[in-house]
Amino acid sequence: MVLAKVEHWQIYNGLRYNFLYNDDINSIHILLNLYDLETKMTNISPKYICTKKIRRRVKKLLFPRKDRQLISNNITMLIHEDIDRLELTLYLEGYKNGYYNNKWVNILEDKTIKHCSIDKLYEKSYLFHYDTSIDEIKKLKEKIWREIDKKNRESGYLTDFITTYCEKVIKGKIYNLNMNIDKQLKIEYNFNKPNIKEESYLSTKEIRDLYTMIVNVITKSTINLYKEASWFGINDRVLNRYL
Repeated sequence: MVLAKVEHWQIYNGLRYNFLYNDDINSIHILLNLYDLETKMTNISPKYICTKKIRRRVKKLLFPRKDRQLISNNITMLIHEDIDRLELTLYLEGYKNGYYNNKWVNILEDKTIKHCSIDKLYEKSYLFHYDTSIDEIKKLKEKIWREIDKKNRESGYLTDFITTYCEKVIKGKIYNLNMNIDKQLKIEYNFNKPNIKEESYLSTKEIRDLYTMIVNVITKSTINLYKEASWFGINDRVLNRYL
């Protein structure tokens, strides 16, 4: 039985690795099917927000360069698919973490029954996924999030996973930006004569600062995504008890 369990999770890890590092779309479809069959994960809805945040931060970081918009566009084109894969992976991991967390599922179920009749639970598709207007539910969600943050501070399991991925997949693309950026022409006038030349290359410091900023944005955003997904997983597990 133990051997079978190890092999079971090795399959998950292998599929996850192939999707993240080999861009194997079939692997994530197989993984999603496995999750759906085993846990009835129906409310999977990751929010792809990292790329938008990075786009804004790049333009702010590179001010007052006139080509910062162009650089921002090039960066997001280069890495948005890599980031999307990471966001989806972390969302699924967070969802699974919440769905199987019996401690929090039981606590949420107890609180749910205080505010919702059993009959209504059988009819619901969503529980407190988006609605935390009830104070004790809001506090419970915050407590769950704090526990995830505490575990991550102690073990670094999320931060290490994210930074390792960034090092292996994203760093090379950022550090080679000067080879990939479409140069923008600018016109300068000297004694009323136009002088057309390209914008300057990014400096080593600019590239280093860009990569540091990108990793920070990805880390913060995907950890929050993981926590939100965990909350969804806990809520879905309560609902699935009343199917």
